[in-house]
Amino acid sequence: MSLHESVSVAVPPELAWVPNAVLIAAYVFIAWEKIPKVVIALVGASILMIMKLVSQEEALRFIDFNVVSLLVGMMILVNILKKTGALEYLALLSAKLAKGSGIRLMLIFAFVTAVLSAFLDNVTSVILIGSVTIAIARELRINPVPFLIAETLLSNIGGTATLIGDPPNIMIGSASKLSFNDFLVHLAPIIMLITPVSLWTLAAIYKKELALSFGAMRRMLELSTEGVIKNKPLLVKSLLVFSAVIAGFLFHAELGLEAGIIAIAGAAVLMIFENEHDIWQDVEWTTIFFFIGLFILVGAVEKVGTISWLAEEFLRLTAGNFNLMAMLLLWVSGILSAIVDNIPYTATMIPLVKNLRVLDPVTFANLDPLWWSLALGACLGGNGTLIGATANVLVADMAHRQGHPLKFVEFMKIGSLIMVQSLAIATVYIWLRYLA
Repeated sequence: MSLHESVSVAVPPELAWVPNAVLIAAYVFIAWEKIPKVVIALVGASILMIMKLVSQEEALRFIDFNVVSLLVGMMILVNILKKTGALEYLALLSAKLAKGSGIRLMLIFAFVTAVLSAFLDNVTSVILIGSVTIAIARELRINPVPFLIAETLLSNIGGTATLIGDPPNIMIGSASKLSFNDFLVHLAPIIMLITPVSLWTLAAIYKKELALSFGAMRRMLELSTEGVIKNKPLLVKSLLVFSAVIAGFLFHAELGLEAGIIAIAGAAVLMIFENEHDIWQDVEWTTIFFFIGLFILVGAVEKVGTISWLAEEFLRLTAGNFNLMAMLLLWVSGILSAIVDNIPYTATMIPLVKNLRVLDPVTFANLDPLWWSLALGACLGGNGTLIGATANVLVADMAHRQGHPLKFVEFMKIGSLIMVQSLAIATVYIWLRYLA
């Protein structure tokens, strides 16, 4: 059979269980954390294709190239911005604004991370601020772990506010056709409430631990931002292109362009001025190929009818009650996203939510409240444990390499409290705004 004739393949009934088993096995191995998750996803996708349960054309159709393009474009833009020194400058300026207070320093760093996470992405933001935090903590001779925990938690909270802030939102936005403006209007308000509440909670937890010595306070006041900006012309160009890209996201419906195309176009324009080879090396290709493998795995499970069956069971369990379903989706998403990485969880749930409209077009004529429940649950639930979100895992790895390991139990004690608190606030918000 030629390539063009193999547009799709039928799965023999006796093998319909295989895609489900491969996806479950992938979840188990991802949670085990002994094998890189990109390898797990690609091996799983390869098994299904080698067994001819998924054709090459089907695999390509399953991949959401809007998500892939958006991730690659934003990574390139951020990598070029990093070369200017602007983000290090912002972190050092924040440290000086703390005026010798350890608790104030933690709150400022966490807040800056939340804001950056909404417009860059939470993984990039927390790694950049985290690396500067470790350097400053070394200079001040203080423990960076409370700072890193606070920054990681706020990166997941801040990233929830926009389409581009957290990978689950990117996936939901692409699948549901919800725009950058939709995320901003519907999720930013609740994140603006959750953020100060979370900061207050963290301040209460770490108040005694972050009381600095006189020597540390003096060294903080002496921190200098001189010479941190390495390339001012490139900084100006980067900020102009970033502004244009954000404007493109805001008006993408009027432009008739997907967010992925806008991000790639912005990256291409900025690379006219800065196109060193290391920009491509710094793109997180492991994350990109993890998404590609994951899309194929979930597409195969959807193909054999498992997602439709789960949607029917979800409908039966809630007796078709839309309000109950929205609340259940929020909390189940939050709890499960704390147990497994929120990216594969979201990839599995997206087709399930879409199938509800097929099963009951009247009750589920407007799926938007369910999309917001899924987004809030998946993103905020990622704070529950150290493996709940990609940002958590990367910061833990970075801290370990620097000799300051983030312990699973220590993170979970703080993270699960912030998660439950955030989900409780989100429950009231979803109910009052969409269901009451």
